[in-house]
Amino acid sequence: MSMTDAAAFRASAEEAADAASAAASKAGVEIRLLTDVTDFARVAELFQSIWTKQGETSPVNVETLRALSKAGSYVGGAFEHDELVGACFGFFAAPDQRALHSHIAGVSARMRGRSVGFALKVHQRAWALQEGLDEISWTFDPLISRNAHFNLVKLAATPTSYHRNFYGHMADALNGADDTDRMLVTWYVRDPRVVAACHGDPAPASAHDGAPWLSVGEDLGPLRHATDARLVRVALPRDIESLRLAEPARATAWRLALRETLGSALEGGGRVLSFDRSGAYTIDRGEQG
Repeated sequence: MSMTDAAAFRASAEEAADAASAAASKAGVEIRLLTDVTDFARVAELFQSIWTKQGETSPVNVETLRALSKAGSYVGGAFEHDELVGACFGFFAAPDQRALHSHIAGVSARMRGRSVGFALKVHQRAWALQEGLDEISWTFDPLISRNAHFNLVKLAATPTSYHRNFYGHMADALNGADDTDRMLVTWYVRDPRVVAACHGDPAPASAHDGAPWLSVGEDLGPLRHATDARLVRVALPRDIESLRLAEPARATAWRLALRETLGSALEGGGRVLSFDRSGAYTIDRGEQG
């Protein structure tokens, strides 16, 4: 590494550490890497309370977290005083990719809305830069509007692909019995947009006049629109999680409609341009033909 490259590395690491410290302070938590079996047990218990039904096992166990930590991967926890209120873990991708795949991040119900999840991700970015990585990827449910806004707007992550039934049948407290379609996003940790977002200054969403392709019908179900437009808008239901509990058939209809619009567009080489506060993706489908 040249002296110039070394200076740039130090500057990036310092910038990221400053952003992580500020985000944790604003959220009122301390975030640190976890290496102790006792803390791993607390992570497993926290994730069990978030994702599983009464009596079901956690989506991660102590042994897996211990192995990931020992191998040098990321396992981070957010603490309010001595209480673990959030956690995130991920593992390295293939060596030539210089990347981390962030598998699960979760925050206790009591602390939601206080930017603890944001602080965890910003801490994870700082760790990744210190490790010399270029990017972090993860998946999320593209039907959950608040998650789309968090990932695409607040964190400035880039949608890269759509995966049908990515995890297979899960039937946990959040996914219900529906297929687990997921959007894969990539966080380019040195991108100026990401740097700004991590300092609490995300770029405003660009205005796009896309034609309606999927909207919310009067019955709150998905309403498809025939269009040949290149720029299209795909709207989401306001609360898909409640819909899964109250009307699972309608929730499945939404999953299929999103798969046939957003999913097919990305599979065909389209790009997500933005996600706005109304709860809609704007997509460039590219040349139609």
